[in-house]
Amino acid sequence: MSHITTVELGCGMPLLVERMPNVASLALSWLLPAGSATDPIDGDGQAAILSELIFRGAGELSSRQLSDALDRLGVQRSSQVRTHHLRIDATILGDHLADTLPLLVSLVRSPALDAAVLDPVRSLCLQSLDALDDDPQHLAMLRLRQQHLAPPFNRHGYGERTVLESTSIESLRSAWSQRFVPAGAIFSAAGAVDPDRLADQLNQLLAGWAGRFEEPVELEPPDRSPLHIVQETAQVHIGLAYEAPPESDENSLLERLAVTVLGGSTSGRLFTEVRQKRSLSYSVGASYRAGRDEGVVTLYAGTTPDRAQETLDVCTAEVRRLTDGIDEDEFHRASTGLKSHLVMQGESTGARALALGADQFRLSRPRSLEEIAAAVDAISLDQLNAYIACRRIDAMTIVSLGPVELKTPAAATC
Repeated sequence: MSHITTVELGCGMPLLVERMPNVASLALSWLLPAGSATDPIDGDGQAAILSELIFRGAGELSSRQLSDALDRLGVQRSSQVRTHHLRIDATILGDHLADTLPLLVSLVRSPALDAAVLDPVRSLCLQSLDALDDDPQHLAMLRLRQQHLAPPFNRHGYGERTVLESTSIESLRSAWSQRFVPAGAIFSAAGAVDPDRLADQLNQLLAGWAGRFEEPVELEPPDRSPLHIVQETAQVHIGLAYEAPPESDENSLLERLAVTVLGGSTSGRLFTEVRQKRSLSYSVGASYRAGRDEGVVTLYAGTTPDRAQETLDVCTAEVRRLTDGIDEDEFHRASTGLKSHLVMQGESTGARALALGADQFRLSRPRSLEEIAAAVDAISLDQLNAYIACRRIDAMTIVSLGPVELKTPAAATC
């Protein structure tokens, strides 16, 4: 059984460590308060550029030297812009931690932020933004996010074209100094690691690191009006969203089970009713994302233009029908599916490192897999049905992409 150690480092940043027996790898995840929502109103795209720029040289090392040093240690690394955080991930052999950690810290504390490499990084970010047009499903779901959530929390992380094209190296250096700070940052590790040694080395490397940041706030209410994006495609991509409990809500696990019954697998109701029985959609499913301050259930369906309206109608009807109740077979499949997911997550150091950081941000504490599994086991069918019978689903946000515009079904409104 693994054990989670929580330490507050000298700089004030929490360190979460899960030592996992019988593994040789170690996953590290560093959340920095520099996500897309922290970009200024006229700067949506700074985080996207910084996530690429910090790997282009740090400390005394050039971009090539830094890359070679990480490669020699076998460091698999990446960065990703999320809503609240810019996340740096690394997977290594546990024996390489002492040599790898100074390089990772240099990315955060002393990136080169060289003006000479800004244009190539800018070009990469613009290419990623342009590539969304070649992935209509992804584009539809990103636009759904923009419609459903309030700005700046509805940003997709790729940035706005005008910002990507015009941002200066001076504004990026200012963003780095303001947002790459310990207040709001979280460091998590899972795998072959000694928690005390990791904490000691981080305290040495982060000595003198200080700074606070301003939490982003809602700028205006979310739009949530229906949106159709005209594209002459052979398919219609449909996205639907509605409010759900945040992770800290006592009903969040009940919501997760309910959404699993609705469309979390090939045994879910959406797959059965929309794809198998009616052959309306080649792809359909639902998922639940529970954040710190809000939750959202999203549904996706891909279909043909002549079947798009019926697909939307059936999907919204199935969401409403969920409140009629769940049977025993559905309940057991959903519970077993959730626990199977936990078992598989427990075999991945990367998944555990990410989960520790996410829990710390959303709940202010990490959870073990055993704790979550026990919470799933404690839920009864009667308890779940009592929850969904009282579950209020407000009007759903609908986004479609394709050649035909859809009508909003009555079941999608309050």
